[in-house]
Amino acid sequence: MKDEKKRGRPRGFDAKAALGKARDVFWDRGFAAASLDNLSAATNLNRPSLYGAFGDKEALYLDALEAYRQDGMAVLAEALDPSLPLRDNLARVYAAALAIYLHGETAARGCLLIGTATAEAVEHERVRAVLGRSLNDFDGEIEKRMRLAVESGELPESANPQMLARLASAVMHSLAVRARAGDSREVLEAIARSGVELICGSLHG
Repeated sequence: MKDEKKRGRPRGFDAKAALGKARDVFWDRGFAAASLDNLSAATNLNRPSLYGAFGDKEALYLDALEAYRQDGMAVLAEALDPSLPLRDNLARVYAAALAIYLHGETAARGCLLIGTATAEAVEHERVRAVLGRSLNDFDGEIEKRMRLAVESGELPESANPQMLARLASAVMHSLAVRARAGDSREVLEAIARSGVELICGSLHG
């Protein structure tokens, strides 16, 4: 059975690398426009091998989304180091996000989740579930840091950590959309700075 399962795969097959290549196809083209030929060419796997390794196209897309979510959570956790001031945390979150959103071979790609999964969530229940879980996980991590900021006096006791976390996430989503739409780094960085100031500055006004 093992030999049958591996049939057709290139020698030295690297599932993680292949998934990364497939992710890039989905990121650039979106789920619907990414053909099996595109995915096969990018991963260097013929169709039977692609199915054998990842299942159908939706399963491959879901794997790519999940890997992207996990990577994003790791980046977020590092950016939200509680030993740093909240202002620095948010600046680091947005800087890390822009490093991802502005990367692309031909143009800025924005966020894989916001840029592609939102378009598929209505008709694909499993995509909607991954998207919702991802947004909730990101909001939850930021909310934890907001609660610490209230406890430490960085934010006033009247601050609502949940709403501030959602506001911080909303700024990040806006950066993702605007990056994909072609806004310049300078414009995006200005939006990020304004978001930090809105959350950390005006509440002490």
